[in-house]
Amino acid sequence: MKALIVIDFTNDFVDGNLPVGEPAIAIADNICRLTELYVERGDFVVMAVDLHEREDSWHPESKLFPPHNLRGTEGRELYGDLAEVYTRHADKVYWMDKTRYSAFCGTDLESKLRERGITEVHLIGVCTDICVLHTAVDAYNKGFAITVYNDAVASFNPEGHVWALDHLRGSLGAKVTDSHDCG
Repeated sequence: MKALIVIDFTNDFVDGNLPVGEPAIAIADNICRLTELYVERGDFVVMAVDLHEREDSWHPESKLFPPHNLRGTEGRELYGDLAEVYTRHADKVYWMDKTRYSAFCGTDLESKLRERGITEVHLIGVCTDICVLHTAVDAYNKGFAITVYNDAVASFNPEGHVWALDHLRGSLGAKVTDSHDCG
């Protein structure tokens, strides 16, 4: 059994307050196509979406990044056509707020995966070298097999993106593949 985890593909991360920019815009169609495919196949699909509160000086990211994905803002909404894909399939997609880089940290993601007998996670979204990577590290440490679609992840740091894909493959044993090879 497998799950697709769509990580942080929101307005703020694509072209808003903490933008990946063109690399994220370039993968938008693949993000939507994969999400549709996994939903239609009946796989478990998770929208793992960063959530921050206004003026939360205690959150460690407040010292590293500008305010982003703030509760109740347009910046936290899903980007582009993914919003429409989610709306159409909201009853089949698990929306999960997360407050740290990893989708596992402080959430019920592991429980949701285990109760469904899921042993394999497929990751897409942004940023390859931050939230995607940290989610993959936690998945690895929890014993899940990992697939990352290299044409459905992106970062504002081109070197970090390449490094993360190599690290995912070399240190975590992740399958790094093209989304058109989705199986």
